[in-house]
Amino acid sequence: MSEKRSVSEMFGCNVFNDCVMRERLPKAVYKDLKKTIEEGTDLNPEIADVVANEMKEWALEKGATHFTHWFQPMTGVTAEKHDAFITPTEDGKVLLEFSGKELIKGEPDASSFPSGGLRATFEARGYTAWDCTSPAFIKETPDSTILCIPTAFCSYTGEALDKKTPLLRSMQALDIQATRLLHLLGKKNVKNVNTSVGPEQEYFLVDKEKYLQRKDLIFTGRTLFGAMPPKGQEMDDHYFGIIRERIGKFMKELNEESWKLGITAKTQHNEVAPAQHELAPIYASNNIATDHNQLLMETMRRVAERQGLKCLLHEKPFKGINGSGKHNNWSLVTNTGKNLLEPGETPHDNQQFLLILSAIIKAVDEHADLLRMAASTPGNDHRLGANEAPPAIISIFLGEQLEDVVKQLVTRGEATRSKHGDKLASGVHTLPDFEKDATDRNRTSPFAFTGNKFEFRMVGSTQSISDPNVVLNTIVADALAEVCDELEKVDGDLQDVMMEAHEITKRMLTDHQRVIFNGDGYSDAWVKEAERRGLPNIKSMVEAIPALIQDKSVKMFEKFGVFTKAELESRVEILYEQYAQTINIEALATLDIAKKQIVPAVMKYQKTLADSVAVLKQTGLDTTVQESLLNDITENLKKLYAAIGVLETETDKAQSMEDAAEQSCYYHDVVFACMDSVREPADKLEMLVAKEDWPMPSYGDLIFEV
Repeated sequence: MSEKRSVSEMFGCNVFNDCVMRERLPKAVYKDLKKTIEEGTDLNPEIADVVANEMKEWALEKGATHFTHWFQPMTGVTAEKHDAFITPTEDGKVLLEFSGKELIKGEPDASSFPSGGLRATFEARGYTAWDCTSPAFIKETPDSTILCIPTAFCSYTGEALDKKTPLLRSMQALDIQATRLLHLLGKKNVKNVNTSVGPEQEYFLVDKEKYLQRKDLIFTGRTLFGAMPPKGQEMDDHYFGIIRERIGKFMKELNEESWKLGITAKTQHNEVAPAQHELAPIYASNNIATDHNQLLMETMRRVAERQGLKCLLHEKPFKGINGSGKHNNWSLVTNTGKNLLEPGETPHDNQQFLLILSAIIKAVDEHADLLRMAASTPGNDHRLGANEAPPAIISIFLGEQLEDVVKQLVTRGEATRSKHGDKLASGVHTLPDFEKDATDRNRTSPFAFTGNKFEFRMVGSTQSISDPNVVLNTIVADALAEVCDELEKVDGDLQDVMMEAHEITKRMLTDHQRVIFNGDGYSDAWVKEAERRGLPNIKSMVEAIPALIQDKSVKMFEKFGVFTKAELESRVEILYEQYAQTINIEALATLDIAKKQIVPAVMKYQKTLADSVAVLKQTGLDTTVQESLLNDITENLKKLYAAIGVLETETDKAQSMEDAAEQSCYYHDVVFACMDSVREPADKLEMLVAKEDWPMPSYGDLIFEV
C-alpha cells in the first residue's frame, strides 16, 4: 500500500509548476521564462533546451516513459500523440533525450481534425506550439505515465485549428485594452490585466453495468427513451443532501487525482436531480482554468470507470429532470492583485468600477447573439429556456445595490448613495446576527453579477469553456477600446479624464440599460418584455451559429486578431457539421434501439399476453382487463412502428442534403421532431410492459440505484 500523503504534499505533485521550475532551472533561465509567462513577452527560444532537459529529468523521476503535446482541437475534447524519450545509439542501445525543438514544436496530422475547410484531406501538415503559460503535467493511468505539454494547434498556413489559440489571442486583446484604460485613469503601475475564471462543473453518475445496457447512453450520452419514475426531483431532497458512500468514494478519489494535477477542486455537493452532482474549483487564470476544466472532465470519466460507475456530462441525459451546466465565473484581475470587478463599500463612488461595469453592459447588449452562440451545443438546446437553466434571452442581473446606482446615474446624472445589507436576525438568541449582502442572488439570469465577478450561467456541461471566454474577452476588449479612444482625446489632466469617464459611463448605461433585468427570467412575462425591449431570443444552436459571421462580428474579431474571417467561416461550417452529425447519430440510435430492442420486446410480451387471454377465455374467466391492456399495447405498437418509418424517411432525406446550414436546420426542425414521435409511444409502452420484459434499465434504475 502506498504511503498516504497530506493534501498539501499531494497538491501539484504532478505539475511542472513555478515551485519546480524555480528549484530546477538555472536562475537566468527561470527569470527569462517567468517574464514571458507573467508579462507576455516573446519566448526566448535559446532557453528551450535547458527547460526541456529539466522537464524530462523531472518526468523520468515521476516514472514517465513518453511525452505528448496535449492540445484542444475543434472536436471539443483533448488530443495527444505519445512519443518515447528514446534516441537510438550506434551500439544498439538508446539514450533518453528530450530537446528544446521537441518541447516547442510538434506535428500532428491537421487533416484528421475538424478544420472547416482550412485544411484539405491531402494537406496534412499542422503544428502544435508549446504554451508556456500553462504548466506541463504528468498524467498517470494504470497503463502509462505521460509527460503532457499544453500546446496550441495551428495549420501549416497559420490558422487556428483549436480552442486554445483564440483564447490566448482574446486574453491578450483584453489585457492590452484593460491595461490601456487603467493607464489613462492614472494606474501607471499596472503592467497587465488577466481574466480569472472559475468554472463550476455539473455531472451525473450512474452504475456502469446499467449504463452498458443502454445503447442510447453509449452512442449519444443521453437517454433517447425513458418514462419518468414515480419520484423525480420534486421533493427537493437531493440538493445538498447527504452524499452516499459510493459517491463519496468517487469524490474522494476525484479530488486526489485533481489535486495532483494542480486543479483546485474546492466545493462538492449533490445537485438538484437524483444522481446529479457538482464540483467547483478556485479561480485560476483563464487559460489555466480552461486546461484544468478539460482535465477535470477527463479525470471524472476515468475515476468513475475505475469505480464501476459512468460519468455523464451531457447537458440533458434524462428527459424530465434537471440537466447539467457549467457556470463560468469571470472577472478581471491586475498584476498588482486588484480585482477590477470589486465594487467596494461604496460602489457609487467607485468611478473606475462603474466605467468598467458600464463597458461590460454595453458589450453584452451589443453582442448578445455572440454570447448565445458561445453557449450553444446540441445538448444545450434541451436545457436553455427550460425552468432549470437560464432562458435563451441574454440579460444581466446586477442586484438591488448596483441597479439602484445605475438608476441614479441614468435618471439624475450622478449617484450619491449605495444600498447596504441589513442585519440578518434569526430570532434565536443563541444564533449570531450578521450583515446580509447588499443584494439577493438570481438563479434565472444568464449573466449575473455576483459580488465581484460575472457568472455566465448558460454554458453547457460538455463544453470547453474556451468558447464562451473567447467571446466574452473579445467583446469586452472591444467596448474598453472604444472607451479608451474617447478618453485619449481629452485635452487636460487626470481630473478632466475622470470627468469624461463619468460622462461616458452615464451614456453607456443609458444606451444599454435595456439588457439589465433583475426579475424572474423563467416567466412568460419576461419573454414578452424582452421582445418589447428588442432583445434577441435565439432558441436553438442552428439559429445562433450565423452570429459568428455577421459583419460586426468579423470586423471585431479581426480588429483584435482573435479570428480571421476564414477562421470564423471554418468554425461556422464545423458547428453546422457537428450539429447535423450529432442529431444524425441520435436518429440512427433511436431507430436501432426501437427496431432491434423495443419492438421485439413488446411483440414478445404482446404474444404472451394474447396467449394468456386465449387460455383464460377457454376457462370461461372474464378477460376484459387483459384485452384492454392488449389493445393499449397494440395501438401504441402501431404508432411506434409508423413513427419509425417516418423517422427513417426523414433521416435519409437529411443525410442527402449537401448544404450544411440547410441540413442542420432540417435535422433541428424535422428529424428531431420525428425522434420525439418515436419516443412518445415507446415511453407509454414502457409503462404497459412488465419490467422484467423491458429490454433496458429504467430511469428509476439509473438515477436511484447508484
